[in-house]
Amino acid sequence: MARFSFSSLRKMVGIQRSLEQLGELFLQFLEHSGAISILFWRTFTISISMRLRWKATLEQAYKIGVASLPLVMLTSLFTGVVLALQSAYQLKLFSAEQFTSDLVALSITRELGPVLTAMMVAGRVGASMAAELGTMKVTEQIDALESLAVNPVHYLVVPRFLACMSMLVILTLYADLIGMFGGYVVAVFKLGISSHQYIHRTVNALLLKDIYTGLFKSFVFGIVISIVSCYFGFKAKGGAEGVGQATTLAVVVSFVSIIAFDTFFTALFYFVF
Repeated sequence: MARFSFSSLRKMVGIQRSLEQLGELFLQFLEHSGAISILFWRTFTISISMRLRWKATLEQAYKIGVASLPLVMLTSLFTGVVLALQSAYQLKLFSAEQFTSDLVALSITRELGPVLTAMMVAGRVGASMAAELGTMKVTEQIDALESLAVNPVHYLVVPRFLACMSMLVILTLYADLIGMFGGYVVAVFKLGISSHQYIHRTVNALLLKDIYTGLFKSFVFGIVISIVSCYFGFKAKGGAEGVGQATTLAVVVSFVSIIAFDTFFTALFYFVF
């Protein structure tokens, strides 16, 4: 009977600790969510009320957009090729290989183009933003800006916010074209579909709603990547180890947020529009 009571007590203590850890994680989630929302609101209000730093914004646009073109091109091209091959393998069972172009075009523009582009940018640019701002934080450069009456959000966050938001839309358009070109190569040279038929079916399959859906998602993803990366960069502390942790958190939270927002907007567009 004593053994049973001791075992039950140990289980109760274990459950209590698990609940405490779960509660702590939930409180941390609420804290970070609220702080990120506040940073987004401050960035948005400053971007529409104060003079923009166009030179810094263009520099960030080059780093985010132009420098990411090769990575986005390779990712989108291989995605289009693999998607066409896998689709044709299944459609061949129903003698419907001609629908490969429809499937590739819709999948790329609505889902894969925006999501994969956002993940590539988050892994490459988001980590860079968090590391750069984190280094400035731990070396007290951000404190120096505040002591000079310079708003760090206006000086550091707004240019990255505007550049990431706009460049991700352009990169998504670029990824859509490259991905459909990859499907075109497979369909024409592997499946024997004529070039005219593939292009004709692709144009007929795509609606403006499909294109706008993907571009709207990329617009939101650009906001998420920039705000999350800048937030964790500002929260960095503890030297080089703290900068590494902030960079890791920025990439991980950006990835999870991209998937979560993609799920939400996909369901919204499916059931509402």
